[in-house]
Amino acid sequence: MADLLSDDEIEDQLPEAWEREGDEIARTYEFDDYLHGVNFAQMVGEISQAQFHHPEIIIGYKTVEIRLTTHDEGGITDADIEMAELINAEQAA
Repeated sequence: MADLLSDDEIEDQLPEAWEREGDEIARTYEFDDYLHGVNFAQMVGEISQAQFHHPEIIIGYKTVEIRLTTHDEGGITDADIEMAELINAEQAA
């Protein structure tokens, strides 16, 4: 199991554009239209399945919100940071 990160570790490692919200890290991505957001959410789902680390995904009209936490540990771990970095890299590609 992954160890919980300290507040300082979270602050130092939090990927660009992600914010800490309690025991989660979150980011909202914006798109030009609904289908681009849906396609992005599917890509996040594929990455999540490969990593076996599944975020909460909230699809809006032109937005997709991603929320990450490690439920088994009750907070934020390296697995959440790594997943956020993978999502950022894929979105930038």
